[in-house]
Amino acid sequence: MNLKFKDVGFTYHTLTGETKALENLNFEVDEGEFVAVIGPSGCGKSTILSLAAGLIAPTEGQIERGGGQFGYMLQTDALFPWRTVEQNIYLPLEVKKTNTAEMRKKALALAEKYGLKDFLKKSPSQLSGGMRQRVALIRTLAAQPQTLLLDEPFSALDYQTRLAVCDDVQAIIKEENKTALLVTHDISEAIALSDKVIVLSCRPARVVGEHRITFGDGSPKKRRECGEFAAMFELLRKELGI
Repeated sequence: MNLKFKDVGFTYHTLTGETKALENLNFEVDEGEFVAVIGPSGCGKSTILSLAAGLIAPTEGQIERGGGQFGYMLQTDALFPWRTVEQNIYLPLEVKKTNTAEMRKKALALAEKYGLKDFLKKSPSQLSGGMRQRVALIRTLAAQPQTLLLDEPFSALDYQTRLAVCDDVQAIIKEENKTALLVTHDISEAIALSDKVIVLSCRPARVVGEHRITFGDGSPKKRRECGEFAAMFELLRKELGI
């Protein structure tokens, strides 16, 4: 077990009252697993990532973490335009005060391994949207996290780029043997990328379905081509009530 939510509830407090975002939420993410969480808009998916990262504490219940650091990948690539690709990749090392020669060497090795060698001295504005997301992922991996928290990281991309980047990101995460928790509103994306899909109800969110994805060879592109894909999509769509 790498991450476990046990009877977790969370309530937002504002000047005008309380909003219960999560209630009796239970699920697990095993080490090396890629888990996707889907649910209606506004149901609290991003709140789950904040809780997993320890940025906020649950109002009720417990969250167990199996050890290791967490890395966060946002909806936008959030690359600093005044920094080169190389300097952007080093950013988490500077923030965590681990900016040693050894850590920089490891970060550069990752960048070169995944096709960024010729782009290190370029600025983000010189890169395509897909390449920028690859830089964002390598930047996240540079701090050597065990678990990646992915907050709709492909939502800003056009459809064709999105398909290519999904394959790209999943392959890198699997190759590096990382655990991943993805929140997304895209049912197809959840099925294509993950080992397990968790379906949430509307707010206050609780788990209404959990499905292990076993068809295909594991790559998003191949999985989308499987006959079982459409049936799983329909099942998840019905559980979401759409």
